[in-house]
Amino acid sequence: MTLAQRALERLQAWPDLMAGPASCGTGRALRSARDEIVHFHSTRDVDLHLTRRAIQRIHYDLAGSSAIHLVPGSCWVTVHLDCSADVDLLLGLVSIALKAHQSRPASDEPLPARCNFHRVTVLPRDVAAGG
Repeated sequence: MTLAQRALERLQAWPDLMAGPASCGTGRALRSARDEIVHFHSTRDVDLHLTRRAIQRIHYDLAGSSAIHLVPGSCWVTVHLDCSADVDLLLGLVSIALKAHQSRPASDEPLPARCNFHRVTVLPRDVAAGG
């Protein structure tokens, strides 16, 4: 079982999330009653809709993680799953995303037109670190 499959399986058990096809056309999505929250695009890459406000609030923590990839201006972050700790990180961030979507006024931000799929190139950590 891949790390993405493990994460998807664990998240599908959450009562606030429903599975379906990703609106971007690639992979599976999990959505809340209001919005798509997570897109599983491959065996390692997951896009997470955190909202702009949540990204601004935890930006420095996100930017400090080698598993997280930010796209300027996007309300989505890409999580690259290389190890079990990355799955745990994703689950924690999904919890933050659910809370952010529940507290977000409907007029706060329009639904994003697209996630980060094809906007992020993720290098393996050993290549990204130069070794």
